[in-house]
Amino acid sequence: MKHTFKKAMYPGTFDPITIGHLDIIERASKMVDELHVVIATNVRKDITFSLNQRIDFVNRVTSHLSNIIVSHTDQLVVRYAEKNKIDLIIRGLRNIQDYENEYALYQFNKNLNKSIETTILFPSSRNHYVSSSSIKELIYHRADISTYIPKEILDEVTKGIIKSNK
Repeated sequence: MKHTFKKAMYPGTFDPITIGHLDIIERASKMVDELHVVIATNVRKDITFSLNQRIDFVNRVTSHLSNIIVSHTDQLVVRYAEKNKIDLIIRGLRNIQDYENEYALYQFNKNLNKSIETTILFPSSRNHYVSSSSIKELIYHRADISTYIPKEILDEVTKGIIKSNK
């Protein structure tokens, strides 16, 4: 299949990766020949899982997709895109708070490199409210998260979050 954009990236902290993230990854992978799922450093977030754990989680839950490259960056996302000749950034948008943040990121990225586009994918209705921070809070309160986290990593995510809250 020929795509307008050959390569795209879907950046995030993925701490942990959720079914909402996986939904976006699966849909985005159908739009391009090569999708980079990039674990990006976010200095504003407290991270529960190590970079290696997050890479492993993403690799495991996307192993059924043949056009995925899992990577990481501690640079600006737009710099990763430039370095890897990626001309499309894919972002997920759940709510108005996400909109404000994503719009600001879009403007910064456009100012840094006018040739890199951004597109938004909305979550499926069942994933509209799923976020990594909500998952952490649910686990902290011993709630069942099995409908929000891919089954391949469910036990490790649960144990890792419980351990980090001790």
